[in-house]
Amino acid sequence: MTESLSDMGAKVEPQESKINLLGLSAEKLTDFFASIGEKPFRATQVLKWIHQIGVDDFDQMTNLGKALREKLKAVAEIKAPEVVSQHDSTDGTCKWIIRVSGGSCIETVFIPEKDRGTLCISSQIGCSLDCSFCATGKQGFNRDLTAAEIIGQLWIAAKAFNSLGPKANRVASNVVMMGMGEPLMNFDNVVDAMGLMLHDNAYGLSKRRVTLSTSGVVPMLDKLADVSDVSLAISLHAPNDALRNELVPINKKYPIAMLLASAQRYLDKMPDVRRKITIEYTLMDRINDRDEHAHELAQLLRNLPCKINLIPFNPFDQSDYKRVTNTALNRFRDILHRAGHTVTIRSTRGDDIAAACGQLAGNVNDRTRRSERYQRQNEEQPVRFVNG
Repeated sequence: MTESLSDMGAKVEPQESKINLLGLSAEKLTDFFASIGEKPFRATQVLKWIHQIGVDDFDQMTNLGKALREKLKAVAEIKAPEVVSQHDSTDGTCKWIIRVSGGSCIETVFIPEKDRGTLCISSQIGCSLDCSFCATGKQGFNRDLTAAEIIGQLWIAAKAFNSLGPKANRVASNVVMMGMGEPLMNFDNVVDAMGLMLHDNAYGLSKRRVTLSTSGVVPMLDKLADVSDVSLAISLHAPNDALRNELVPINKKYPIAMLLASAQRYLDKMPDVRRKITIEYTLMDRINDRDEHAHELAQLLRNLPCKINLIPFNPFDQSDYKRVTNTALNRFRDILHRAGHTVTIRSTRGDDIAAACGQLAGNVNDRTRRSERYQRQNEEQPVRFVNG
């Protein structure tokens, strides 16, 4: 008696290491179904079940035959990272501590606003870079997140807000790759995850509502324009190389002129000629907030189609930097305005739960010993007494 492919599929032996379908792009999911003898339309069905309905149990996928469901259970899984805790700010900001494979924890932040809800997603455990004003860099680096661990953060948030299902209201309308890590140092997994965010059969977000922020990994930025057209933000933070070398060490390898030229090339490849890049500039008291810095920045960006987002520094334990004064912040903004630039000031949100920009730290099993070095430096600092 000849067995059908479906009958044979039902007898597939379970695998010790199953394929996690959560992070597979639409193309990779199609390839997976082809590898188990199934037609491409099955990938579309499962993609919708996972990302539009929020199902992680094959038995709930009612438009799949029982034999196929059994086949999938033997070789695949849908596994999101584990939520350890949720922290809610008085201003409505929500932060999740999420445990990933290996035991480290990352952080994901949701920021509600009147006209949108923004989810700030992490791309690495810790960060492979070491920007001096960022808490994440002080934690060292463990590894890149998988595509499943990246898109899993959006999946977790969507389920938490009951945003999955045919009649659900989309709460997280915007995604920014601005959490822990440098996204372009985890290129393939970030691109796959962003592809799912944009895909009509997954989350269906507009390319204008998905933003990747980079400190300036120029070769990968040039490569990004060939595979994605999401919105782009550049973490600049200084108007000249001497200062940026101190604040953003990768500048020593890819200096400002090289970075801005790459950003312009990215814009040139976009189908939308009106697209602008967001320039992120964290202002620290007496470090990069002087009038001369504002004038220099205005001149530097005069020919780049951009909008400038000024970010008051958010203090954390392992940093001696201080928050910019309101007077200096407003003066800096006004100088840029007078030079013809579009400028916004980022509101500080979630600082009472250490969820504000630059404060994300997680719990990193550091492989670089960077965190140990910073902790030792912090302990060796003399005690400062405040006169009462």
